[in-house]
Amino acid sequence: MRITKRAATVALLTAATVALTGCSAAGGGTTDSADAADCAPADGAVELSFTSWIPGIEEVVDVWNEANPDIQVAGQTGPNGNGGTYANFFNQLEAGNAPDLGQIEYDALPNFRVQDGLVNLASCEGVMDAKADFVDWTWGQVSFNEDDAVYAIPQDSGPMAMFYRADLFEANGIAIPTTWEEYATAAEQVRATGAYITNFSQGDINQFAGLVWQAGGTWFGNDGDNWNVDLTGDESIMVADYWQDLIDRDLVSTVPAWTTEWDNAYNTGAAWTWNSAAWGANSIASGAPDTAGKWSVSASPQWEAGDEASGNWGGSSTAVFTGSEHPYEAAQFALWLNSSSESLTMLNEAANLYPAAVEGLDLPVLKEGVEFYGDQPIYDVFAEASGQVSADFVWGPTMTQTYNDVSDGFKSAVSGNGTLADALATGQTSTVDALKAQSIPVAE
Repeated sequence: MRITKRAATVALLTAATVALTGCSAAGGGTTDSADAADCAPADGAVELSFTSWIPGIEEVVDVWNEANPDIQVAGQTGPNGNGGTYANFFNQLEAGNAPDLGQIEYDALPNFRVQDGLVNLASCEGVMDAKADFVDWTWGQVSFNEDDAVYAIPQDSGPMAMFYRADLFEANGIAIPTTWEEYATAAEQVRATGAYITNFSQGDINQFAGLVWQAGGTWFGNDGDNWNVDLTGDESIMVADYWQDLIDRDLVSTVPAWTTEWDNAYNTGAAWTWNSAAWGANSIASGAPDTAGKWSVSASPQWEAGDEASGNWGGSSTAVFTGSEHPYEAAQFALWLNSSSESLTMLNEAANLYPAAVEGLDLPVLKEGVEFYGDQPIYDVFAEASGQVSADFVWGPTMTQTYNDVSDGFKSAVSGNGTLADALATGQTSTVDALKAQSIPVAE
C-alpha cells in the first residue's frame, strides 16, 4: 500500500491519457451492462486470465483451479497499479487484449468506468445476492451506490485507527487521545519531550482523504450525467485547517513518508502515533523493528466526543474487463477469491490483506493477539472501525492527477508557501480542468 513515487504516477497519467483517447465515454461514465444473455455460463471448459500485484496470488489461484477443472484461471503478477499495471490495462483495453480479470483499487475504478473498461456484473448469477456478504461501504465503492450495477467485487479494505507507542504515553503521563482536540493537546505534550506525536505526509494524499472521509466529507459525486468536484467542502477545509495549525506550531514532523528517515522516526521514538489503515500494522513492524511489544492500537480520534466514525485508506477490488468472453465464470472466480474463508486466509497470510467480506473480519488469523503489539488482538479494533466507515465517499475519474496536484500544494504548504487549504483549492481547479480536457461532463 505504500505510495508510488511521483515519476511513476506521472508516467501512468501520461500513458493512460494516450491510451484512453480511443475509448473515452462521451457521457457521464456509464458502461455496457452484462445482461442475462451476456452472463450465461459457457457450454464447455473455460480459461480465464487474471492480473494482480498480490504476492502469492498464484498459490491462491491454484486452490481454485484444483477445485474447478472446468474454469481454469491463469494468474499473473505485475507492479502495483500506479507502478505500471493500470497503464498496461488501459493499453490492453485499447488493443482489445485485456485480461478477463484485474485487480483495481477503489480510487481507480471510476477512471476505468468512464472509459467503458468494466463489465457490469449485476446480472451475473450470485453477484447481487453477495451484497450482504460484504461490508456495506465497500459494496458502495464497486456499485457507485447504484441499485442495478456492480462493476467489481470488493477485495480488501483499509479502515483506519490509531497506532501509538503505549510505553511512551504511559512513561510521560500523557492520556491516550480520543478526540482530535485531545490529540492536539497531546501533540503539545509530546513535543515538550522533544518528539513529535506524528508525521504529516506531504505526498500520500490517500491518508488525508481518509481523514476527510472520517469527518463526513466527500470529494466527488456523479448524478448519472455529470461529475461534481468538491475538494474544498466544509469537512475538507476543517481537516486541512486542523493539520495546518499543527504544522504552523511545529507539533508534527513533515518528513517524506515511506523513507528511511520516516522509518527511523518511529523506530527511535521520535514519532509516537500514526493514524493509518489496517495494513499499516506491517509497515510499522517492518520499519520500526526495535520497538516490538511497545505499540498498541486504539480507535481513531473523533471530532466530537462520543462519535464513532472511521475513515478508509486503501483497498482493492477484482473487476472483469470489457471484452471478456466469459463474464459469468469470471464473476464466479471473483466472488470465491474475495469471500471464501480459504482464499481470504491465504491472502491475509501472504500479503496482509484486510478483507472486505463480512465473514473475513472474523477469520481466526485476525482474532489472534499480535506479538509486535504486545499480544493485543489489534484487528478487533479494525473490525469495529470497518463498520464505522461512511458509504458516501466517492472517488473521481482522474485521481492520479488530483493526488499529484494536491501533493504539490501540500509540499509547498509544509515549506511555508501557502496553506493546505490553498492546495485543495488548486486541486479543485486543476481537477475540473482535467475532467473537461477528457470530455468528461462536469457540473458547473
